[in-house]
Amino acid sequence: MTFIEFKKLLLDAEISLPKFSALIKVSEKNIQAYKKKGEVPNTIAVIAKCFADMHAQGLDYREQITSLELKAKTKKGAG
Repeated sequence: MTFIEFKKLLLDAEISLPKFSALIKVSEKNIQAYKKKGEVPNTIAVIAKCFADMHAQGLDYREQITSLELKAKTKKGAG
């Protein structure tokens, strides 16, 4: 999926990129890096598509994802 198609799905889901990244606990910087590549990974594309479809059906995907209590990954190693 291209980054442009991804952004359109976020619009369909009525969620901004910063809120999307915070919800799924992925760094906004990492997601913005896909813009340079021109496409997003399959997993991110699937999540955006599901969010857009759930929103279209009147389902609150935010509540469902929040209930998962996802944890952000932390960098490991010297630094």
